[in-house]
Formats: sequence, C-alpha cells, structure tokens
Amino acid sequence: MEKDKKRIILAGGSGFLGRALAAHFLKAGWEVVILTRSPRAVTGEVREVAWDGRALGRWQAELEHAAAVINLTGKSVNCRYTERNRAEILNSRVDATRVIGEAIRQCAHPPPVWLNAGTATLYQHTFDQAWDEQGRQDSVLGAKDPFSVEVGMLWELALEQAQTPHTRKVVLRMAMVLGLAGNSVFPVLRRLVRLGLGGRMGNGRQFVSWIHETDYCRALEWLIAHDTLAGPVNLTAPQPVPNAEMMKTLRQLCGVPLGLPAASWMLEVGAFFLRTETELLIKSRRVIPGRLLESGFQFQFPTIREAFADLLASG
Repeated sequence: MEKDKKRIILAGGSGFLGRALAAHFLKAGWEVVILTRSPRAVTGEVREVAWDGRALGRWQAELEHAAAVINLTGKSVNCRYTERNRAEILNSRVDATRVIGEAIRQCAHPPPVWLNAGTATLYQHTFDQAWDEQGRQDSVLGAKDPFSVEVGMLWELALEQAQTPHTRKVVLRMAMVLGLAGNSVFPVLRRLVRLGLGGRMGNGRQFVSWIHETDYCRALEWLIAHDTLAGPVNLTAPQPVPNAEMMKTLRQLCGVPLGLPAASWMLEVGAFFLRTETELLIKSRRVIPGRLLESGFQFQFPTIREAFADLLASG
C-alpha cells in the first residue's frame, strides 16, 4: 500500500455493513483492513486479517498508525433468544469491544478515533416524542425488550471503560440500515410486497428508524473527520415513519396496490418458524440524529420514499 494512504480498520467487517464501508472508503482512497474470523485472500485493495474477537494477537499491529477503527462485531440478533444465543449476542459484542480497547491502549501510535457499534433500541418505546441523543432510555426493568436494552447498555459500558486516552471514542447508536445486500432487510421487505404480503405489521403504529446505506457510510466518514464529536451519536435518517406508512410507500413504489397485513399473532408464529423474534418488528423506535444534524451533516436520503426509490432503481 502507498505510504500516504490513510488506513481504516473494520473489526467484524465481513458482513453487509462492513462490505459497504470497505467499498466506500476504498473509493475515497483509503487502505482498508478487515478483521475477521475467516480471512480470505486479498480482494482488490482490501486485506483481511485473522482475529477471534476475544484475544489479543498479531492483528494488533494493524492498529499502529491507523487513521480510524470501526468495530462492527456482534452475533446477529436475527435469531431466537435462546439462552445460548443470548450469551453469544452479548459476549460477542462486549468481548470484542474490550479487546479492541486493550489493543489500542498498548499501541505506541494509537488510532485517533474509534467508532464502536451500538444500538438505538436503548431508547424508550414511544409513539409520540422522537428521541435524540438526550432522549429517555429504557430501564432494563421497564423495557418491552429487556434483553436488548441490557445488551446495549453493557456494550456501551465496555467502550466507556476502555482506557484509550489518546483515542476519541464514538458510540454508533444504529438504526436499521437499508441496502441491497442479501442480509439487509430491504430485499426481504421488497419480496414481501411483491408477493402481496406487504401490509402493516401488527397494528402498524410502531415507528421505524432507518438509514440508507449510502448515508450510513457518509455519516461514519463525517464522524471520523469531525474531531469534536465523541460519545453517543444516533445513526438514523431524520424522518422515522410508522410501519404502516413505510409498507404503504414501498407498495406504491413497487406498483402493488394491496398488501395483506400481519396481525401480532401471525408475527409470533412467523418469527418462531423463521427462528427470530417479533421484538425486531414491534418495538416503536422513533429516533432522530440530533448530533449529526447539529454538526452540519446533510442526508442524501432524508425520507423513506427517497431511500426506497433509490434502492429499487439500483437493484
């Protein structure tokens, strides 16, 4: 790699979000290194380096003189919350955060910024007030989804406790990212609509917070560049929408006039057979990107209609 290239480390970057970020930063002229459990041969300009997300190792050397680290590590929450899966969901996030913190602490030339994935599910279930970063968070005892809230809190605590005095830390409180990759939610929604099953989910009143993958990548580059931004940052588009409105918009753009709704009991049955949880669909997440907007970030896709239209045109 050229010596003047900035290097970015994507821990757990082999999935949908990591691949999107790798393409974005490569296009911007960066050197990209992905830390993964199953490294592949060099693909284009991306290097993949082995790590297990738990222990220090040879991968630490990649952090020396790096311009930024983005940690996306974590078992997918799109599964049944069995005791084993709960442990893996929590431990994969907390362990990776702790070991990255220790690796940065040991660096002679640590990266100046560390962006660590988090979740917007921390905010209180609401149908009216939208929550920015100062919004009310769920308590574990009062939450509709106490496990997810507990994970989010412990995840952020692991980042807070990391001793990295020369590295700025940013918590990425992420909403649903809309993209075309197979493990993004958008292809699933599009397929449901085209099959005539794209009606409201539950009562349809629950708000959906979301962000287009292009704005997701642009926002992370913005956060790296703006060194006054630290702590929690909501990664969401500025206009969350009720589930019924979201599905209606997608039906309109797909030219499908009707979509069968899915009652709550139907969602429970479907979630059982799909080995997932209805919490991912039913909790009302009305979250807005207060700090991004205040810092001057401009969204390319601020509305769900614009985001869906772009993805449909591209895919």
